[in-house]
Amino acid sequence: MTQATDKMTVGVVVERRDLDNKWVDHAWRAVAVIPGAPPVSEWRQTIAGDGWTQYHAATLDIEIFAKETDGYRANLQGHMPVVYVVLRPNEGTESPHEVDVFHVTVCAHEASVYAEMPDTIVEGVPMPPEIVAWVSDFFNKHHVEVPFVKRKRLPYDPRKGGQRRDGPPGSGNE
Repeated sequence: MTQATDKMTVGVVVERRDLDNKWVDHAWRAVAVIPGAPPVSEWRQTIAGDGWTQYHAATLDIEIFAKETDGYRANLQGHMPVVYVVLRPNEGTESPHEVDVFHVTVCAHEASVYAEMPDTIVEGVPMPPEIVAWVSDFFNKHHVEVPFVKRKRLPYDPRKGGQRRDGPPGSGNE
């Protein structure tokens, strides 16, 4: 049995903004995604202002899977659906920029896993309407509600060993 999947190509726009800080002089963050953007081999400056510059930094695929629809629902039901962009330091590469676009996802659960990794920046950027429609359609076609099943405790079996839990309340063995 094969799992239902789909993918959409998006361009990722990254911004370098100057900071008024004695320890850090600038910061990088993802600011937008562009559905259907053409591939780029190098970062392309798209727009600049006083103290900030935006680049089309990468073109990647957002992949969605039928088994992750719960994470898509969490994202779509939020205040504002987002595309999560994962940035990592580009240690050891010849890129003139300090960060690389590593991954894009619309799954809130997957984004939270990346957010726990050290030296990784996870930014949620507004999800364009065509991506909202695409993810919603995929969710409606493939989501299967899994009912919550409360686990039942098994009675103590002295043959299996372990600690018996039948002491008085407050003893730690209740």
